[in-house]
Amino acid sequence: MHNHPTGDLEPSSEDIAITKKVKEAGELIGIDVLDHIIVGDSAYVSLKDRGII
Repeated sequence: MHNHPTGDLEPSSEDIAITKKVKEAGELIGIDVLDHIIVGDSAYVSLKDRGII
């Protein structure tokens, strides 16, 4: 989970890339990455809900 200081909740290409790397690393040691959430002032985006994870 993290926020974007600009307030833009759209996942960046870097967000997607690091999420995939963390998910792959987790798989190696038996840890499931269930979601990556970007939070804003009054909303959030779930990469799981977007089908990215």
